Amino acid sequence: MSDVNVTFEPESVSSEALAHLGEGHIAYVKQVRSEDVPELFPQAPRIAPGLKLFALHAADGTPIMLTDSREAAIANAWSNELQAVSVH
Repeated sequence: MSDVNVTFEPESVSSEALAHLGEGHIAYVKQVRSEDVPELFPQAPRIAPGLKLFALHAADGTPIMLTDSREAAIANAWSNELQAVSVH
């Protein structure tokens, strides 16, 4: 895995450019509660409340997958040639 360090000057990056940053190359992993799943993944079956899950999203925020393990989300990103980053 390679480390990428990028510094932005907020005034010099447009909202539109920021929205497209990392498209096709970066995905992010975010811990979610099972109660949030219907909003993020409307097609997902009903899931019991109180579970800790992990969502993989494209750089633009598009949901890619939902899993019960952070490692599975990262593995899916890698299998799709995406660099996975964590969001807290």
